Amino acid sequence: MAQNIYDDRVFFAGYTTLPRSVRGLDGAPEWPAVRAQLPDLAGKSVLDLGCGFGWFARWARAQGAAHVLGLDLSENMIGRARLNTHDAGIEYRIADLERVEFPPSSVDLAYSSLALHYIEDFERLVRSVYHALRPGGRFVFTIEHPIYMASRKPGWRTDQEGRKTWPVDAYALEGPRKTNWFADGVIKYHRRIGTTLNMLIGVGLEIRHVEEFAPTPDQIAAMRDLAEELERPMMLIVAAQR
Repeated sequence: MAQNIYDDRVFFAGYTTLPRSVRGLDGAPEWPAVRAQLPDLAGKSVLDLGCGFGWFARWARAQGAAHVLGLDLSENMIGRARLNTHDAGIEYRIADLERVEFPPSSVDLAYSSLALHYIEDFERLVRSVYHALRPGGRFVFTIEHPIYMASRKPGWRTDQEGRKTWPVDAYALEGPRKTNWFADGVIKYHRRIGTTLNMLIGVGLEIRHVEEFAPTPDQIAAMRDLAEELERPMMLIVAAQR
């Protein structure tokens, strides 16, 4: 079973203060880049893996999706999503993505935002998503960039010439990594970019787009903390198709 850190009281209290928790998709700097990879959703069936507060599910319905199924392990997340959603075309379920199976050829889009780096058996999940997609269906997701996940803490160092560096810790060694983010002992699973993409290819998906997201100058001007993402990528965006 995946770690259910979002039901930890301390973690959840911290998470709810993030801009993306408060403002939804508009608070996620990567959203315009992700949106560009999404198909026309009119009349489509959508699967939202790690749906969180339901921001994407509600957006998908506003774009004309016929039905959205949002899955999340966290009771806190599902509870907030249900509280803020008043739409019979959206269904939320508590589910462990490490174990869940989907009906074959049942969805047109599988979507996930910053959830799949918590999954240990990523290949099993990818295979389940492949079978759930209808021919031509898309799988679009974001994860923490593996370089960011492998970055040493506390982070910035300065080399002999006074340049800032961000050391990477054992990038080639894949597996669980523990970090302290709002709470101690948060477990994420580090995989190299090649490993992630080859798992998609291995189950029969076609890679359509890969983006190592970087904020725009306007975004940095509005939120100066985003400037550090120009030094090392924080997020990976992937779009694949059956």
